[in-house]
Amino acid sequence: MTKQAFGSILSVFADTCMERAVKSLIVSTRLALVSSAILYAAFANSADAPPDPSKSEMWIKVKDSLFQGRMIDDSANGVIALETPVRAEDAATVPISIKAQIPQTPQRYVQTIYLIIDRNPSPIAAEFHLTPDSGRADIDTRVRIEEYSYVRAIAETNDGKLYMAMRYVKASGGCSAPAGKDQEAALARLGKMKFRLENEAQLNYPNLAQLMISHPNNSGLQMDQLTRLYVPARFVKKIDVTYNGKLILSADVDFSISENPSFRFYFTPREPGDLKAEVVDSNDLKFNSYIRVQPGVAGAGS
Repeated sequence: MTKQAFGSILSVFADTCMERAVKSLIVSTRLALVSSAILYAAFANSADAPPDPSKSEMWIKVKDSLFQGRMIDDSANGVIALETPVRAEDAATVPISIKAQIPQTPQRYVQTIYLIIDRNPSPIAAEFHLTPDSGRADIDTRVRIEEYSYVRAIAETNDGKLYMAMRYVKASGGCSAPAGKDQEAALARLGKMKFRLENEAQLNYPNLAQLMISHPNNSGLQMDQLTRLYVPARFVKKIDVTYNGKLILSADVDFSISENPSFRFYFTPREPGDLKAEVVDSNDLKFNSYIRVQPGVAGAGS
């Protein structure tokens, strides 16, 4: 065999070895990347998975304080349902919809709904007190959520029984999110309210109404982006809604409710009259609004 032929054989052998080595490296790299992706996904899913709702330390404290050992049916048992996003687009304005599964009648009705956000600085976001004249014990509003948390709606019926619906919501930073850019403008609109009826008013039937309140609802945890100082807490704390002098809805709320609070609720008018709201904020200022309700007329008032 000539030297030239021998050299050609060595060159081919070297090229083959190099090609195999490169292929082996590519395969190894791909396997390593796939393994890393699988491990990362497993870790992410584990870290993102909802914790055991019964072991929430704050919920245990709130439950003991509010309900003092009373039994709570956590299956909701056809009494209440809760709708929330799984992951909120904006932690400062998370939509919450509480739906009653029973009608409001004098014989049986939901008299109180507790809205609890376990990991908020103030976990008891609201207590809504209702009457048979509500017609339906449904409440829609928007809340702030500071950390990934269970949100719970506990309905207490007039026979004293408690039923709970809950959802785990992935949101963070809602209570400490920067306050609105123009605090002076917000204070100038402070307390302005507007009622709106969803449809034409009907007597002896649950009518859907919305109450909108202009209020910054500052949590005290928000930093002014210009002064770098914390904006003092100031928020709506009490709401009373009546129809012709009879209570429809009473709510004790705090800064867990979003800026410019909005509440959708039902009321059952028996005759034409005035739907009124009285609101008190944490500075003890009072604001009033009303709307005249006439059958067959869609209403919007202030």
